[in-house]
Amino acid sequence: MNQAADTLRTWLVHLHDTGRFHVAREGLGLRFEVAAMSDALQGQSATLFPRPDGGDVPVVSGVLSNRRWFAEAAGVEPHELLGHIAQATEAPTPWLEVSPDEAPTREVVHEGSDVDLTRLPIPTRSELDAGPYIDSGLVSAADPDTGAQNLSIHRIQLHSKDRLGILMLPRDLAALFRAAESRGHDLPVAISIGVDPMTELASQVVARRGAQELEVAGALRGEPLRVVRTNTSELRVPADAEITIEGRLRAHRRALEGPYGEFSRYYQPRALRPYIQVDAVTHRRDPIYRTIFSYSVEHLLLGGVVREASLLDRLQASTPGATDLRLTIGGSCRYRAVVKMQVQNRGEAKNCLLALLGLHADIKHAVVVDEDVDIDDHTQVVWATTTRYQADQDTVIVANTLGSAIDPSTDDGLGAKLGMDATVPSDRRGRFTVAFSPHAYDLDVRRQLQSGAAAESALRDAVGEPAEPTGT
Repeated sequence: MNQAADTLRTWLVHLHDTGRFHVAREGLGLRFEVAAMSDALQGQSATLFPRPDGGDVPVVSGVLSNRRWFAEAAGVEPHELLGHIAQATEAPTPWLEVSPDEAPTREVVHEGSDVDLTRLPIPTRSELDAGPYIDSGLVSAADPDTGAQNLSIHRIQLHSKDRLGILMLPRDLAALFRAAESRGHDLPVAISIGVDPMTELASQVVARRGAQELEVAGALRGEPLRVVRTNTSELRVPADAEITIEGRLRAHRRALEGPYGEFSRYYQPRALRPYIQVDAVTHRRDPIYRTIFSYSVEHLLLGGVVREASLLDRLQASTPGATDLRLTIGGSCRYRAVVKMQVQNRGEAKNCLLALLGLHADIKHAVVVDEDVDIDDHTQVVWATTTRYQADQDTVIVANTLGSAIDPSTDDGLGAKLGMDATVPSDRRGRFTVAFSPHAYDLDVRRQLQSGAAAESALRDAVGEPAEPTGT
């Protein structure tokens, strides 16, 4: 296990010790100011906000705002990350249950009339958001029949001191709620805020129905995840979380939720949606509130890298030549995919495009490039699409397909998919010899540079000494 990512706190210390951590001035506003400062530093460092709005609980953001940090937290090389996620999904590690006395998230307990969610420093992100939103909460719920737990992240709106609105897309949590509601029962849920990086990542895995993401987290970490039973239900939650909110999704009850600026950077409208009645809040003695701002780089990456792992694993079953895959930041880590491929035969790249476009409804644009293209370098991908692609020969368009309903360009989710074959034609490779300097890859640049007085002297020799001014 990578001890640097054992808990949120150990990961923050590691980021600090490696020069990737900043502390903002005290008292920044939870309404827009914290988000704006976080945006300014995303991809560079995590940011701690002491006493936001004058409160006692600090806020932290930007904890996973760089793709390489995910691999670092997992203890693997960047090129091993997708395979590591796929392997953990297939071979989970059972959790380790501990007693409440051993669980930091149970150090302080608020129940009944003592519950007051307004004490939490929940930021407001976007101008037209309906109010503060919990955007990093990992929601635990159990199958009413099997007891198997699900873990997922949802947008959660603060309604009052003991009630939260929630948007559930048609996935596992929504299915569990429908099953409970059909019997007239509330669905117990728990929301964990401030967990270690691999548990956050596990909450996003695309796993078979019934798989327990808390056990996938253990496999990602390399050792069992410590869990504890909640105060008010049989649910197990991460024992080292900063904050845990316990409640029930109320059967046959609805309340207005939204609008909210989603990952696509467009607002989703207000609507009647289920809500959570909160029964208890537990936390560490001095908790840190973790936020993952919507449409920030870390928000997009958190959902993106696990989708990449699943998509690549499934794509390789039909297209063995596919070697790597990225969901691009510009495509909201949902809508645009780039695949690196070793093409052996004519037509293989188009087959790859068709397979990829059918793997997930959200993917609307797909590009296939050769192995010499760095798919993490947007400039290289654009270079490939402009020098190895002809629109009339290398385009795949599929009309009237199911897409993402959150994409405002679709007709309630119905739209078109586009594929671009940007690989070198196998019968014309001679025309695509790439030019490069022979020493570009082995030159030790720093050893070839002068500095100090030598550099200044060389500059003066090159430009000449300025002439002395003459009198009049």
